[in-house]
Amino acid sequence: MRDPSFWWRRVGPAARLLVPLAVVYGAVAAARQQRPGQRLGRPVICIGNFTVGGAGKTPAALAVARMLLTQDERPFFLSRGYGGKLAGPLQVDPARHRADDVGDEPLLLARVAPTIVARARVEGATTAIAAGGGVIVMDDGFQNPSLAKDFSILVVDARRGIGNGRVIPAGPLRAPLSAQLARAHALVVVGTAAGASDVIEAARARNIPVFAAELEPDQSFITALRRDRVLAFAGIGDPGKFFGTLTAAGIAVAATRSFPDHHRYTNVEAQALRAEAERDGLVLVTTEKDFARLMGDHALSDLVAHTRALPVAFAFSDEESFRSLLLERIAAARAASGE
Repeated sequence: MRDPSFWWRRVGPAARLLVPLAVVYGAVAAARQQRPGQRLGRPVICIGNFTVGGAGKTPAALAVARMLLTQDERPFFLSRGYGGKLAGPLQVDPARHRADDVGDEPLLLARVAPTIVARARVEGATTAIAAGGGVIVMDDGFQNPSLAKDFSILVVDARRGIGNGRVIPAGPLRAPLSAQLARAHALVVVGTAAGASDVIEAARARNIPVFAAELEPDQSFITALRRDRVLAFAGIGDPGKFFGTLTAAGIAVAATRSFPDHHRYTNVEAQALRAEAERDGLVLVTTEKDFARLMGDHALSDLVAHTRALPVAFAFSDEESFRSLLLERIAAARAASGE
């Protein structure tokens, strides 16, 4: 399902008509977030976002886990496994599981650290701890109150921000902005555009630390494509951001094809992409998340063989300050639990 376009524009008639429903939804969501979560004796780091759709949560979670690994910590990812059919709790095995089983994001997470998929967050965290997890890193789940969080990091895209600032269904917010900020410990703004200025100001008014970051494309990948013309396709929360990244890196993007977030590509779509690329002499390029969804499906093997996935790295402008706060929150959590 695609986000309604009016979510990302100034409030118009469609949003105003839905305000009564948004008020009810927002009140329920805010009340739900206030429930006390269960503590299991291990630090819990949560990377979430304010809105429906992508903001860079998974790359941020990967960056956090890599920081922890350099500190001799034992991070375990915890994911709901959106789009996968297995409810868990189970540990992801990239050699055995497909995106149809566990979702696309867990397959990327499992490349860096052990990853548990579980619809029930507490059961998933318990499984991670039993398997040796020293720190639980949640990819999403900020609005879910079942598991208490020791460090909640909200990621926002600098270009799209929080859209029209309204709650579902009038806008993209998962809960009222004030209710979400009340439970946040840090804000990470990805990119340099001014679309998130309002939420940055609101965070600073609450003395929430604000960090800047960028999604940096792999330079060797970019260099290899500099002489080619590209057909870029993506089924993520904001395909335009992916296309813009390629263009900004100097790639000649001749055509783009957008699909809904977590889209399952059909054989017909795969054939159409291959035919268009072959006809126009274009190189097929997609995101790592999309590529994870394509892998393992025999019907899509031809598309996989002719598609390149763009690797990106999540880079903080002040990594040391963020690392210091991360380790400080972990230490505080351990002191509070007597670990």
